Amino acid sequence: MKKKFTLIILLILAEPIHAQVNLFNGEDLDGWEIHGTEKWYVENEELICESGPDAEYGYLSTKEHFDNFELELEFKQEADGNSGVFFRSTVEGTKVNGWQVEVAPPNLHTGGIYESYGRGWLIKPDPSKDQYLKMGAWNKMKIKVNGNKVITYLNGNEMVQIEDDKIGQGKGGIALQIHSGGGIKVKWRNIKLKNI
Repeated sequence: MKKKFTLIILLILAEPIHAQVNLFNGEDLDGWEIHGTEKWYVENEELICESGPDAEYGYLSTKEHFDNFELELEFKQEADGNSGVFFRSTVEGTKVNGWQVEVAPPNLHTGGIYESYGRGWLIKPDPSKDQYLKMGAWNKMKIKVNGNKVITYLNGNEMVQIEDDKIGQGKGGIALQIHSGGGIKVKWRNIKLKNI
């Protein structure tokens, strides 16, 4: 009986470690920080980023840092739709250090990985995979980050896989981007993260 009780306690204690958490509560920007003058707001339980009057880069970052995780989210591109999801990243002003999983209009490498203020493109998806992007509709993205390995998925299809020592040493949070240039609007929802 004692062994069974101990096992139950261990299972209860272990459960939160791998539990999936909602990074976006559907109501407000609690847990997030705005960088720059672009618009970030919540409407109909959706997180919306939109170009502001300055038409500059803008970021919305988590206050918490995450190392090894599986991130799932949905995005819907309206207007231009040039955005991205950063991981193990830090933001100062509107300068971001870290890695971006691209979210972009057709033929602009959605699912690829770009290192901002560093080496640039690390890996782009094969052009044939662009067919998985549904412009103007909801898309599901999954990002797995574990040590120096990153795998991205779009609507259930693997987009890229990379092992990189610099990524392995990275520290920081999750951040959503709005690209400079103006005319951009992207909606986000169901932003969920599970530590691994």
